[in-house]
Amino acid sequence: MPRSGSGVLLATTILATLALPLAVHADEEPRATWRLFVADHTQPVVRAIDLGTDKEIGRFDLKGYAALSLSETGRTVFAVQGDQNVIHVIDTGIALSDHGEHRDIEVREPRLLATTISGEKPGHVVAHGDDLAIFYDRGGKFDLVKESALLEGKADLKPYDTIAAHHGVAVPMGNHLLVSVPDMEAAVKEGELPLRLGLRVLDGDGKQVGDVATCTGLHGEATSARLVAFGCAEGVLVARPGGLDGPKLDMLAYGDTLPEGKVSTLLGGTSMQFFLGNYGEDKVVLIDADAREPYRLVELPLRRVDFILDPARPRNGYILTEDGKLHLLDVVDGAITKSETVTEPYSKDGHWRDPRPRLAVAGDHIAVTDPRKGLVRLVDPETLKETRIIAVEGQPFAIVAAGGSGATH
Repeated sequence: MPRSGSGVLLATTILATLALPLAVHADEEPRATWRLFVADHTQPVVRAIDLGTDKEIGRFDLKGYAALSLSETGRTVFAVQGDQNVIHVIDTGIALSDHGEHRDIEVREPRLLATTISGEKPGHVVAHGDDLAIFYDRGGKFDLVKESALLEGKADLKPYDTIAAHHGVAVPMGNHLLVSVPDMEAAVKEGELPLRLGLRVLDGDGKQVGDVATCTGLHGEATSARLVAFGCAEGVLVARPGGLDGPKLDMLAYGDTLPEGKVSTLLGGTSMQFFLGNYGEDKVVLIDADAREPYRLVELPLRRVDFILDPARPRNGYILTEDGKLHLLDVVDGAITKSETVTEPYSKDGHWRDPRPRLAVAGDHIAVTDPRKGLVRLVDPETLKETRIIAVEGQPFAIVAAGGSGATH
C-alpha cells in the first residue's frame, strides 16, 4: 500500500536529527538512568528495579491486582486496581527537563505517593502533558487532575459526567476532552454495562461541542503528535486539532482492502506521526492518518501476546507472539525484518488475565517479563538476542519503563 510522501520526509528528518549528539557543557555530567516498574500477577505489589544495578530499589504494597500506566512525562506510574476501586500513584524519581540544546535529568529514590485516587472501578488513565483523565467504569464519571498537583501531594480532582456508567475512556486534548458515549437504547443484561456507540467532545466546563461521532464498540486509544485515534467497528476515528471550535473528528474507514476485523488496541508513534494497531489477534495495521490509503496490514505467524513501539528508534516496533518469539517490525517498510525466540510458548487461550509476558522499552533494552520463570529478560533491540536476566520474586507481569538521559549538575 503506498505511503504518503510527507511521511517518508518526516521519517528521514527524524532519523537525521537523532544522529546528532546533544551538546553537554564541561561542567555538566551526562547520565542515563532507567528503571523498571513491575507488577506481580498474584501479589498486590509493584517493584522498582534499577537497570544500572539490576537491583530492587523499591517495593510498593497495593490492595489488589494492578494494571500499570506510565504518564506522558515519565514522572508517575499509576497502579490501577479496578477490583479494589483505587489507584495508587508511584513517583518514579526521574525528572527530565528540556534546555534547548540538551536535557537535564534529576534522579531521586522512587516513592509511593500518600495520595490515592478512589472511584467505582477505575479503568483507563490517559495523560496529555500535565493533564490526566481518570475514567471510572462503574461511576458514571471521569476525573481530571494535574500530574504536577499529585506530585505535590494534592488531589484536586475535577469530575465530569459520562452520561452513564460504561467501560469507556476520556482523553485530554488541548482545552477540550474526548469522551466515549454509551449506547443507552440497546438492551443490557442485569449487571452488565452498556456498549459504546461513539465519541463526543467536551469543553473545559463539561459542555458538549458539536454532535456525537459514530464509533461503534469504541475500544483502544492513542496519541501521536497532535492526533488522537480510537478503534471502532467501522474504522479508526481520528481527532485533529480544530482551534477554538474544538477538535475535528475524522473516520478512517477500513474499506474493502482489509479482511474482516477491527482495531481495538492502539499505540502512537512519538518521533513520527503514525499509529500501530492490532487487527484481530494475528495481524497488525500501520495507520497513516494523512495518506490516501491509511492502512497497511501486517500478518503475524501466530497470535499476538503483546506489542510496543520504541520511542528512541522510530522505525522499530516489537511484537511478541504466543510461540515465544519476538519480532522486529520496521514501521516505515511495513514488514517484519527479524525474529528471535525469547521465552517459552505462552498460549492466548484461557482467561485474559492469565500470566503472560509483557514488553517495555528501556533505552538500549527491551524488557520482557516471564512470569512462569520469575524473570525479566533484557533483549538487545537490534539483534533481539537476550543480553541478561533479572530474577524477580513472584510472577512478574505488567511492566513499564521510566528514564532517559541528560546532564546532571
